[in-house]
Amino acid sequence: MAKELVALSQYFVKKSFWVFGGDGWAYDIGYGGLDHVLATGEDINILVLDTEVYSNTGGQASKSTPVGAVAKFAASGMKMRKKDLGAMLMTYGYVYVAQVAMGASQAQFLKAIKEAEAYPGPSLIIAYSPCIAHGLKAGMGQSQAEEKHAVEAGYWHNYRYNPMLEAEGKNPFILDSKEPDWSKFQDFLQSENRYTILQKTFPEEAKKLFKIAKSDAERRYNNYKRMANFEY
Repeated sequence: MAKELVALSQYFVKKSFWVFGGDGWAYDIGYGGLDHVLATGEDINILVLDTEVYSNTGGQASKSTPVGAVAKFAASGMKMRKKDLGAMLMTYGYVYVAQVAMGASQAQFLKAIKEAEAYPGPSLIIAYSPCIAHGLKAGMGQSQAEEKHAVEAGYWHNYRYNPMLEAEGKNPFILDSKEPDWSKFQDFLQSENRYTILQKTFPEEAKKLFKIAKSDAERRYNNYKRMANFEY
């Protein structure tokens, strides 16, 4: 029997488990379940498509909605800072975490998928995902270009946190995004109706919130830079 099993060994493959969900679930109403599953240490991979709103139920604001964005239940613009889900899960120290934007770097996106699959523990990949609720002025056919623009302007940041590197005495956090061109940040906001509509309805509030939005993005990027420069 053992010899027969050896002869069939090429058919034995590692089982791969992937869970797919949106930000409304992962950041908000299903966060407790997400946290519980990742905390178990089981070898499971989770891909979150971050549209920054509850896309499937009409575009309501979620804990992933950034400051200044207009959504249902945030008609005068979101006032609170976006939840940093990736940073929260990195505190466990044994969860593989990555943020990706395929339009900005297909190579980084593929590398994160491969590393998550190879990691013998829980993995979380958060993918920036433009959706119809954003009101892309260039149209949804340009969503990949919009992702590239988001990273270049500092609106979104790509990184990978691989706990296996720490076991080798290396910094587990790798910041894949280059230094953003912050002069493009406001231009990025102007490319989407979810931001420009605020200027039409609440112009003074838009000025204030757009400034805060840029400050939040800079703060987050600087935190990531500190993590990437930490010496082990």
